[in-house]
Amino acid sequence: MSAGLPQRVSLLKQAFGREVLLVDEDGAEIAFVILAEFELDGSHYAALQSPAGRKEGEVEMFRVAAHGGEPQLETIEDDEEWELAAEAYDVLLFEESGKE
Repeated sequence: MSAGLPQRVSLLKQAFGREVLLVDEDGAEIAFVILAEFELDGSHYAALQSPAGRKEGEVEMFRVAAHGGEPQLETIEDDEEWELAAEAYDVLLFEESGKE
């Protein structure tokens, strides 16, 4: 599966601001920073980072779907799709670092 170039979008930021609250398996709300949102081959993705992820330098990738007009985060189950989204996020970071 080949991928095109990612295009920045901002549906989550428009709907929720700079952060989005997610509920963990224990029912606790965690504020994830929206690092980037992009469209890739017709699908919309978001790179989010929790406070714990910030300490470890880890980013979590999600697919974004619009249900009833409001964006919803979906876990990416497919390893290949996750890799494509992560690589697209790396491309965005590389492009940004080249602009500095």
